Amino acid sequence: MNPYSDDKIVDSWEKNASQWSAAVRGGHIESRKLITNKAIVEAVLSRSPQSVLDIGCGEGWLIRELSLRVPHLVGVDVVPDLIEKAESAGGGDFLVASYEDIAGGAVEGSFDVVVCNFSLLGKDSVEALFKALPAMLKTDGVLIVQTPHPVVASDQPYIDGWREGSWAGFGSDFIDPAPWYFRTLESWVALFAGNGFRLLEMREPIHPKTHKPASVIFTGANKAVHATSA
Repeated sequence: MNPYSDDKIVDSWEKNASQWSAAVRGGHIESRKLITNKAIVEAVLSRSPQSVLDIGCGEGWLIRELSLRVPHLVGVDVVPDLIEKAESAGGGDFLVASYEDIAGGAVEGSFDVVVCNFSLLGKDSVEALFKALPAMLKTDGVLIVQTPHPVVASDQPYIDGWREGSWAGFGSDFIDPAPWYFRTLESWVALFAGNGFRLLEMREPIHPKTHKPASVIFTGANKAVHATSA
């Protein structure tokens, strides 16, 4: 298996599903506990959605967090063990599907918000998914993406490309870290614009200890819908 590929990302997450679920549910990931979990919840709820699709939902924490405020919630992940844990905890409907499956129509219906929270780690699969996302949004629906901030997420040259993964700070029970595909801010903006989205907002949650961006959150709307409504 190519060590720098979308397939390798899935392989790694399948090996670490139980470890990840324990870390998330135990509040062991400092940046999430301090800032990024709250930031993505606030970004989603700021749209007052009636329906949310969480792509790459993992063990389902965001679905559960939103369940008291949003009537219709669907979580999708490619790792069966993560979906099993999400289903056991409840809060919404869950489905095992890859990004290629989603792009091919595996998820029925349309949504007020489609959210991808630290789940767009690959290259080809992410680009295929983006092409399909505008059709999955209701009129005035939005896509919200939270991802590591490119300016601080890598100490390598500031150009698009694959990076080695790391479980530093996550505990010794994590194994075989997943690679990830680095995109500059310019490339993220181009990914939205090139797939029919108009960027409405970009937030940069600041880590309260380092005072550096903990992430970046993009919110995009369907350009075709906004052009018609205008």
